[in-house]
Amino acid sequence: MSIEIKVQEIELLFDKLETELATFISKTHLFCNAGCGKCCTNPTMEASPLEFLPWAFHLFKIGEAENTLEKLAKHTNTICFNYSPTSEINLHFGSCTTYKYRGLVCRLFGYGATRDKFAQLRLATCSIIKEHQTENYNAANEAINNGLPVPIFTDYYMNLSQIDFRLGNVYVHINKALQMALEEVVHYYAYRDFPEVE
Repeated sequence: MSIEIKVQEIELLFDKLETELATFISKTHLFCNAGCGKCCTNPTMEASPLEFLPWAFHLFKIGEAENTLEKLAKHTNTICFNYSPTSEINLHFGSCTTYKYRGLVCRLFGYGATRDKFAQLRLATCSIIKEHQTENYNAANEAINNGLPVPIFTDYYMNLSQIDFRLGNVYVHINKALQMALEEVVHYYAYRDFPEVE
């Protein structure tokens, strides 16, 4: 399967997720605080390279893939390369510089669910939502176990890995995932015609 087809498949999966998330958020009234980037500063955040393939492909098409690879190689900070804090004093406030191309983990966290050891669905969300939106958080957990549809991490990651089993089943630090996605695209086009620029 070509890179272009893989990217299209990933984007279709992300579009499906965005629709599911919009419905879930409208029914639960959960929300992320504006400007909050606490989850983006998690130094142990892992992701698969596949979820960043659309980002890497976009950078390749605009001629920024190699330049970004060089910047990533020099990036020693453990927080996400694509996260931009508003200040060095409080890293937890900022924004994603490539929000449109954020990964699956970025899209699911906060509003996606995992199963606990009793096979009950539980929201995988941050302490800020749990502590400041306790009533909505508890009501959402109860509702999803009473049938309210919710995006489930394992389902989405299984669907993602069906697009490319190799790249979809590697979980590394988020910055390494970004690097691997870029390398995949650059290597793919080393001996192929470049994609059409939109």
